[in-house]
Amino acid sequence: MAGGRGRVTATLDLWPIGNCQVSALVDRAGRFVWGCVPRVDGEPVFCSLLDAAPRAGEGARGFWEIDLEDCVETSQAYIRNTPVLVTRHADGQGNAIEVVDFCPRFRRSGRTYRPVAFARIVRAVRGSPRVRIRLRAARNWGAEDAPRTRGSNHIRYLLGDGTLRLTTTAPVGWIEDERLFRVERPLYFFLGPDESFSEDLQVSLETMLERTVDEWRHWVRGLATPLEWQEAVIRAAITLKLCQHEETGAIVAALTSSIPEHADSGRNWDYRYCWIRDAYYTVQALNRLGALDVLETYLEYLRNIVDNAKGGHIQPLYGVGGEARLDERVAEALTGYRGMGPVRVGNQAYEQVQHDAYGQIVLSNTQSFFDQRLFRMGGLDDFHALETVGDRAWAAYDKPDAGLWELRTRSHVHTYSAAMCWAACDRLANAADALGLEDRVGFWRDRAKTIRSRIETAALRQDPTWLSATFDGDNLDASLLQLLELRFLPPGDPRFQGTLAAVEEGLRRGSHMLRYSTEDDFGLPETAFNVCTFWLIEALHATGRTDDARALFEEMLSRRTEAGLLSEDIDPATGELWGNYPQTYSLVGLINCAGLLSKPWSVIR
Repeated sequence: MAGGRGRVTATLDLWPIGNCQVSALVDRAGRFVWGCVPRVDGEPVFCSLLDAAPRAGEGARGFWEIDLEDCVETSQAYIRNTPVLVTRHADGQGNAIEVVDFCPRFRRSGRTYRPVAFARIVRAVRGSPRVRIRLRAARNWGAEDAPRTRGSNHIRYLLGDGTLRLTTTAPVGWIEDERLFRVERPLYFFLGPDESFSEDLQVSLETMLERTVDEWRHWVRGLATPLEWQEAVIRAAITLKLCQHEETGAIVAALTSSIPEHADSGRNWDYRYCWIRDAYYTVQALNRLGALDVLETYLEYLRNIVDNAKGGHIQPLYGVGGEARLDERVAEALTGYRGMGPVRVGNQAYEQVQHDAYGQIVLSNTQSFFDQRLFRMGGLDDFHALETVGDRAWAAYDKPDAGLWELRTRSHVHTYSAAMCWAACDRLANAADALGLEDRVGFWRDRAKTIRSRIETAALRQDPTWLSATFDGDNLDASLLQLLELRFLPPGDPRFQGTLAAVEEGLRRGSHMLRYSTEDDFGLPETAFNVCTFWLIEALHATGRTDDARALFEEMLSRRTEAGLLSEDIDPATGELWGNYPQTYSLVGLINCAGLLSKPWSVIR
């Protein structure tokens, strides 16, 4: 791969690094092209992913590259069972370097150390390589270069709401001048808080690297992975963990904003927030692997959301700090991924009514009333707080909403939303039973029965028998396949089998599934939605089509990036990935399907 100069077409072949406080996406040339501070939904200091300008050209900004002179080959891989990335560059004369990228994260003094910081270690591994360091931090959403000041061993980058300090063992003047120089000793870079680095930088970063690797490997060691596809599952789990803002427990839908759902679609959205729905699916998948730490911290976040709602409306999404207002605007200075704007900041969907959130809040919490492993199990106060959520579900189940696909100009009574409201009441009955509250068991079961009856009447269609995605229409939607996961219908029920047949016939495009095939606010959808394909795989497995399910799953695995990840969408014709990345929905589907389809461990024991 060519290094350094000129225009490079952006792709989603990106490698996330992070520490559950900040993250960065590293492209196939080893450049940091996306990364926000002081947290995932902050302003990007690295934003060239969303700027079509040549990254090393005049006026280009928002990236950090370690450019090997005359680079002809680049390879990348994670250190096993970690998000620590190793990139190796070689030139045409046989010289080579190795770059280790990570965000420090480990236990220290009884707390998790996860600074707003990015670390890079550069080593010459062969010959006498020459490199050029370009660190062009951006501010004001790519509108300007971050002004700099320098000291003897550091450079300060003055951002809009703070300052980052690069402390390094490399010559500071050569970094500022972007001058070529020979790598004759290991070089250490720590871009972090504007504080003096009091200890030996080399010793400190080597120690941070070792402890960060140990911390992640220890976390992975506790995962209950399936026998097959372990590497894929572990990588997906690590990346889901990176999507959690550990300070509050919030889980973002993706690390990026405004990657289009397909070329020139205008379907560019900011996904760096916590959707109640996406977070529910994430904790559900990680629970199946035994990663209870993510569940416990998310439940703390969720309890605060419920408390702040005071029995009223709960939004579909919030900021990672629990912020309710996420006003949407366009970052005019950035041209967009491959020049396909707009680049949006914020997400106006926070104003929408999406009734399925009530079910997902209860579903996320239900385990806490049963799981003896948890540090904090659910109690009476938690149950009574959830009952206010159940009351909202009861009041809303047959009312129109924007639906899980967040239609901006239309509303219907959506079967998926109604089924989630049913699930809220059904699981509240389960929780009441666990607490010995017999009167509340009956109360919530009666409500669940009423909602079920209404769905079975209003959504059912005949000749053939299937369920519509809306009460008032004859609509197909991949979310209907979730009636199986919710235990609303069993796989052998003729109504589910008829729905599966209708959905597969109407929405399947080769090896991929659309969400829906009708026009929305932006016209007809052109790309498939990856998690919907995983939902189809689950349904195929449940209805006895195991060979079909395995073949389709293997096909989806082949569509992953070199980092082993998936975005939100895929072009059914070309297989190219589109949409925000890495997408939690898609990785959840991968984990769930691997668990369903894998051979049991008993076959090799």
